[in-house]
Amino acid sequence: MSDKETPEQQRERLRQQEIRNNPTGKLNDSLKRANNGNLVDLVGSLGWKGTGILILVIVFGFIIYSVFFL
Repeated sequence: MSDKETPEQQRERLRQQEIRNNPTGKLNDSLKRANNGNLVDLVGSLGWKGTGILILVIVFGFIIYSVFFL
């Protein structure tokens, strides 16, 4: 196997490196990208705790909606 990166792997490596180097702009960038439909960047910037909280909010929102409106 060759050690050369494909262009996709290089882009992903550079994107991950930029995310690690710019901690203050991660959430803001992800929220802007989330408006365009890129959920991967939103979840990647939130981390596992933020992702868990987001999932819990969605589940509780659905439960409350189903109790009051259905």
